Amino acid sequence: MIDEDGRQLGVFLTAEAWKVAVERGKDLIEIVPTADPPVCKIMDFGKYKYELAKKEKLQKKHQHVTLVKEIRFHPNTDKHDFDFKVRHAREFIEQGHKVKATVIFKGREITYKDQGADVIGRFSEALDDIAKVEAPPKMEGRQMIAFYVGDKSKKKPEGKSTKKEVKES
Repeated sequence: MIDEDGRQLGVFLTAEAWKVAVERGKDLIEIVPTADPPVCKIMDFGKYKYELAKKEKLQKKHQHVTLVKEIRFHPNTDKHDFDFKVRHAREFIEQGHKVKATVIFKGREITYKDQGADVIGRFSEALDDIAKVEAPPKMEGRQMIAFYVGDKSKKKPEGKSTKKEVKES
C-alpha cells in the first residue's frame, strides 16, 4: 500500500488497508491489480479524476488536427480556374492540411482519362515546390484521385532574407 505522499506503508490485508484509507478520509484505489500482492494507493479519487480530465483537455488543446481539403477539377478545366484552385491548394498545404485533388469525369468524359492525368500532372508541378505526392493518381469509379502533403524539406524559412534579397530591394 502507498499513501497519498507516495511513501510505501507496507503489505496490508484488504480490510485493514480500506480501514486506514477511511480513517484518513481518502479512497483506496487499486493501481496494479496484476502484481503479487496487488498495489493500492490512498488518494482522493474525485481529485484524481479531475486532474486526469484536465491533463487530457490540455493535450487536446495542443494537438493539431490535419484535415483533408478536396480540390475538384474536370478534364477540361480552364487555365484561370486551374490557377485559382492551385492558389487555394497552396494555402491549405501552408496551413498544414493534406490536399486531395480529384478529377471528375461526367458522362462521356470518362473516355478522356489522359486529359485528367494531364490535369493532375500540371497540379503536381504547380505544387512541386511546397508539397509532395502522398498517393499517386488512381481511378476510383468516375474519379481520378491524388493526395498531396506538405514537404518540410522544400519549405523556405519565413522571415529570413538573404544578403542578395536585401541589396536588390
